[in-house]
Amino acid sequence: MSSDSSRLLGDQRPGYGTLQRDAEKSRMEVTGYQTKTWRVALCHACSVLTAGLLLVLFHWKPSLEVQAKCKPCALGQADWVIIRDRFGQCFTTRVRTEALGEGSLEHHPGARLEDRRTSIAIGVADEEESRDTIRLHEKEEKNILRYYLFEGMRYIWMERRQAYCKVSVLDEGWTCADLHLSQAGLDQQDHTTRRKIYGPNLIEVPVKSYARLLVEEVLNPFYIFQVFSIVLWVCDAYYYYAACIFLISTISLGLSLYETRKQSATLQNMAKMSVGVRVHRPSGEEMVVSSAELVPGDCISLPADGMLVPCDAALLTGECMVNESMLTGESVPVMKTPLPAGSQAAGTVYSPEEHRRHTLFCGTQVIQAKSYVGREVLAVVTRTGFCTAKGDLISSILYPKPVSFKFYKDAVKFVLFLAVLAFIGTLYSILILVKNQVPVGQIIIRALDLVTVIVPPALPAAMTVGTIYAQNRLKKQGIFCISPPRINLCGKIRLVCFDKTGTLTEEGLDVWGVVPLENNHFMPIVHEPRCLPAGPLLYSLAACHTVSLLRAQPIGDPVDLKMVESTGWRLEMMEEEEGELPAFQQFGTKVLAVMKPPPEEEQPRDRKHQSPVGILRRFPFSSSLQRMSVLVKLPGEASAHVYVKGAPEMVASLCRKETVPVDFSQMLRYYTTDGFRVLGLAYKALSTVTTFEEALQLPRDSVESSLTFLGFLVMKNVLKPESAPVIHLLRNANIRPVMVTGDNMLTAVNVAKSCRMVEPKERVIFVNASPPSHDKPAALKFILAEHSQGEEQPEILIRATVFARMSPDQKTQLVCSLQELSYCVGMCGDGANDCGALKAADVGISLSEAEASVASPFTSRVANIECVPTVIREGRCSLVTSFGVFKYMALYSLVQFVSVLLLYTINTNLSDFQFLFFDLIITTTVAVLMGRTGPAQELGVERPQGALISVLVLGSLLLQTALLITVQVLSYFITVSQSWYVPLNSTVTAPQNLPNYENTVLFCVTGFQYLILAVAMSKGYPFREPLYTNVLFLVVLILLFGLMIWLTLYPLGFPKSLLKLQGIDDLNFKLLLLGIAALNFFAAFVLETALDHGLLSCLRKLRRRKVSKKLFKRLEKELSQQQPSWPPLNEPLFATPKMSIAVR
Repeated sequence: MSSDSSRLLGDQRPGYGTLQRDAEKSRMEVTGYQTKTWRVALCHACSVLTAGLLLVLFHWKPSLEVQAKCKPCALGQADWVIIRDRFGQCFTTRVRTEALGEGSLEHHPGARLEDRRTSIAIGVADEEESRDTIRLHEKEEKNILRYYLFEGMRYIWMERRQAYCKVSVLDEGWTCADLHLSQAGLDQQDHTTRRKIYGPNLIEVPVKSYARLLVEEVLNPFYIFQVFSIVLWVCDAYYYYAACIFLISTISLGLSLYETRKQSATLQNMAKMSVGVRVHRPSGEEMVVSSAELVPGDCISLPADGMLVPCDAALLTGECMVNESMLTGESVPVMKTPLPAGSQAAGTVYSPEEHRRHTLFCGTQVIQAKSYVGREVLAVVTRTGFCTAKGDLISSILYPKPVSFKFYKDAVKFVLFLAVLAFIGTLYSILILVKNQVPVGQIIIRALDLVTVIVPPALPAAMTVGTIYAQNRLKKQGIFCISPPRINLCGKIRLVCFDKTGTLTEEGLDVWGVVPLENNHFMPIVHEPRCLPAGPLLYSLAACHTVSLLRAQPIGDPVDLKMVESTGWRLEMMEEEEGELPAFQQFGTKVLAVMKPPPEEEQPRDRKHQSPVGILRRFPFSSSLQRMSVLVKLPGEASAHVYVKGAPEMVASLCRKETVPVDFSQMLRYYTTDGFRVLGLAYKALSTVTTFEEALQLPRDSVESSLTFLGFLVMKNVLKPESAPVIHLLRNANIRPVMVTGDNMLTAVNVAKSCRMVEPKERVIFVNASPPSHDKPAALKFILAEHSQGEEQPEILIRATVFARMSPDQKTQLVCSLQELSYCVGMCGDGANDCGALKAADVGISLSEAEASVASPFTSRVANIECVPTVIREGRCSLVTSFGVFKYMALYSLVQFVSVLLLYTINTNLSDFQFLFFDLIITTTVAVLMGRTGPAQELGVERPQGALISVLVLGSLLLQTALLITVQVLSYFITVSQSWYVPLNSTVTAPQNLPNYENTVLFCVTGFQYLILAVAMSKGYPFREPLYTNVLFLVVLILLFGLMIWLTLYPLGFPKSLLKLQGIDDLNFKLLLLGIAALNFFAAFVLETALDHGLLSCLRKLRRRKVSKKLFKRLEKELSQQQPSWPPLNEPLFATPKMSIAVR
């Protein structure tokens, strides 16, 4: 099924069934608090009494500190605020104040700071048109500014709204006319006031000192537990073990600090930007100031040879070629034109997104700037600091969306479960030790020691091992990941959205031909546009583009470059100093650029074009308008012409009805069904415009109306050879591929068929969405593709494969809507207009070489979609590895816990070096190398489990624990029953009564158990390669098994005395121990295999009867049972109030 949102573009009127975009993406709850001196004093006293424990608690939970030291109050009086963000996370920040003096924003054109929608949202009456100033209350006749900083952004107190608002709210009401009025610049007083309000124009990335990082890291619960454990071991005379763990912890802490600081410093260097900028003042003078001094409203002058843009600014005069790859990953330079002026500007509210073709974004590089009226290229600053596009990007890296994954939450619950076990074991050990008449001090140390045994300190590190290996393997394949926790999320992907152009298909388009008109009828396609006769069609191909010259090389959109190349015409830009005169004589006015026909020898014999075309003005392409246009002049003609190219349906709707052929839709379908990209061309004469200056005054909508249709430009978009096999692979693995494109529906469906997203035998149904009108709600109509000539409803989201005519915002909205249906969504795009969707998806993969794709968690240097199955396979492998390592670490704790309890019962323990041997030589090497196993080559239908607390994992842990307890107890009783057995001296405790037989036998048996569990938990099939492919792990296992056999059969002098082992002369008994170990190995393996296959299939059968927790599965089931079958063909489906609620 395909879904077309083309009719939803443009302004949506409110009504049933349409999604209004979130007024504020980052919804936050802010609570005010006021400091009370007596509370602060009380907290200090309690901190001293609790030996600093209260301070540690405050460090872990800063909101507690604010609640303890302050009392809740009105926001306007608060000096601290607690912020709860949309993910439920809590933050605290101090409210700062600053005296504004006499300044105010009243008199500036942009001072109308309220626009109606926001005033409704805040609850202010619509009629209230009073202008906003940001003063709270008069203190000695001074305006006091109250603000706080959160995630780099400044939030200021607005008295009339009674709320803290982002400082960028002050610029939201500006119209294009207001911005043009700012050409004069700001006077000094105005500038100073604004500088206080907006703060410096800096994107500051905090780089903490090593001392601060060390304190923060050491106060982490994990390290506090480590310190507690080390102190305990020293008290219990385990000096070597304590020293080793201390050394390892110190090294890992040092490396972690170094890595954290290095990353912060790298990001700081990327964000740091300070350049000299020429600023205009109302007196007419120009000043060079540091970019950090800029404020919204400043008028800046751009040098002709370009510059790095230090803020977001709206272009007022001239044209700029800009490289935006830093933000979008798109390496093609973009042409920026002046903001609309004149009558149309007065009513148009400026929006950086809507007017992105007139906006210079912070962090982008202006390659060249050309002024055509006056001497300079001017722009007015609209946003500074973290409010800019670059600030937004840095913010998304510094403060990423938290990864909410069941696995991580379950891991914490599981550690708590182990802690409960430790508590039970502690009670048991206290009873036993009291019974054995052990001194009280010794009892406390021993009981607490058990806690350090069962909660493994290396667990957090071990769990990330699989992810780190996966990250390195991906790096070798040219896939970079900036958010390692998301690698595990890749293993759960069920649906992947693909952009079309540049992702599934090749980046460039080749001109296939032009379909001209004659007497209002389509003529056969002309494959060589240079063979067209002189006339509007040829001129539209030669002039309707935004190509520019950089060092004599044409640069611009690939489509424009191919189109110009197909005509053979050449571009000449007018230089201010020299080229103005000849152009003036030839065209009777000044022009931006001239398109010259090819030299006579390169032209076809029957066609000799001589007259050039002068370009007066360009209206660049806009995603929301789906078109671009140019005003041109021919030599010897008084009036100018406008040429338009864009989406065929859009261009036809702007043409006079009588000029559009009756078979327009039929001809369009003919080409789009074959997968061609089709653009419509149109023109009209403008008798009112004769000069360059008049062209600059024309509003765009009056130019692009009552046009004459000229024909189609047909372009071929070739599918990348890797696309079809990858889509086929994903479908076979039951991962749903979805196409999200801004292109025409039929072209998109053709590409979907070519790459096997839609199989040839599958029935295609088009869904047309129409927005609500004043008398009708929004409607959806389902039409079978064979008979045929948004707002997303859940059913469409579950069944649709192609979403066409999607704007960048709609792509993001689609990803979010799919996530609301419980899908784990992947998004793969080339990063240009997919940035929002790539960020919103659970796993965003950008095909880009630029560092900009820092906006998506994954970046692939290889520009095809083969990276998608690779990332999924690595994700599955990493997830299974994390599960395996987690189970291994939990069982290792349980093995040691059981053996220590057994030894406590008879008043002894393991020796210092035995603990060291198990923890370092066996467990650490095994846990680290276990994760090296690579992913399976095949991408199967099965998905790994995502929940740790499940019947399968807990069943495995319980059965394995029962097995290991049985084996240890059995070994103990067999030892006691031997004729040569001598009981230990129970009047003293370990290490005084070591070596002894019980300790030695349990040491040998548990040593084997650690290795047996490592093999049992290293399952390969179906998500990982078999164990033997991990050669290093295999070699270490064989060496360790050999070492354990040697220590069991023939322990020699030094290792024997170091580990405090008792010599056993009975060889048959030692062979019996090896036999028990072999039996344990066999039983553990059988258990894991039985659980994996038998129990899993039983569970699946049971689960089918149970209602799924996943919303999309429940909806799928409902749809498959629906009668008559869904969707209802050829019947419009109207929105109801209930429906629009269901969608959200």
